[in-house]
Amino acid sequence: MSWQLLVRLPVHVIKMASSDALKRMEAQANAADQLISVLKKQIQEIKCVAQNVDFDSEIKTLKSENLSLKTEIDTWKGRLIAEETKKGVPQYPVPVSKSSPSVTETSSAEIEKTSEPPKAHQDQSQTEGKKSNKKDNKKKLKEGGKENQAQPSADAPIDVGRLDMRVGLIRSATKHPDADALYVEEVDVGEDKPRTVISGLVKFIPLEEMQNRKAILLCNLKPSKMRGIMSEAMVMCASTPDKVEILSPPESSKPGDPILVDGFTRNPDAQLNPKKKIFEACAPDLKVSGDKVATYKGVAWTVNGEKCHAQTLSNVQIK
Repeated sequence: MSWQLLVRLPVHVIKMASSDALKRMEAQANAADQLISVLKKQIQEIKCVAQNVDFDSEIKTLKSENLSLKTEIDTWKGRLIAEETKKGVPQYPVPVSKSSPSVTETSSAEIEKTSEPPKAHQDQSQTEGKKSNKKDNKKKLKEGGKENQAQPSADAPIDVGRLDMRVGLIRSATKHPDADALYVEEVDVGEDKPRTVISGLVKFIPLEEMQNRKAILLCNLKPSKMRGIMSEAMVMCASTPDKVEILSPPESSKPGDPILVDGFTRNPDAQLNPKKKIFEACAPDLKVSGDKVATYKGVAWTVNGEKCHAQTLSNVQIK
């Protein structure tokens, strides 16, 4: 019935319907052409912007920043694991995904492998460590070669006087065998034998500039193992995210000379107690002034009356 009806429609009606369909198709084609034109223009603009961006440089910068952050995370995790192990806290390996492990998982796995010896050897190493710590504590009682330094009382003020900062001579430095960002240094701080110090300075200071140079060492931090090697002090540096400089004591100074700050009595702890966070309390006030002088609360660090300096940095934090 419907077929018969269609056949009986006038020819002009059929032509009109075909014309409407063609018009709709033509309109849709025009709209598609306009959309393609807009997309081409946007693609061209993106290409122009991309040509002005140095992606290789950006990628290198991000990789460098990631490596620095990863090294810092590894360092603090290693210290945390070392402290927990000494206190008898059991350590368990972090499960790592077989497919794509995250940065955190990879770092944890590396720390587990490198920061502490197997459990079977921990008791022996802790016993040996206690014996060596007794000897180390005797050395840490020295103040520029003076023994029997009176120790601060429990209610002693927390200030820079509690920090055992001395002039040190970095006799030699080599790259850490298990960490690309770390140096292993042998430093004379006026004691019977040099101390081993680990510093994350590879990115900032060439190896040849680390040899036979004077520095300022914080000597009464609790020793900590960094990628399998015990670090017994910390090199004090003027620091920014992009640049780090080792602080320079006066030319006339010698290894073991104490760093003094006028108005703050030097009476360092034999070893800073991590729980009391003495260094952390002092750290915000350790700064390089506008004229490149190392200061605490605006007061200059001195050795035999002469000031300690940064090389080029000013108005930055000391770390």
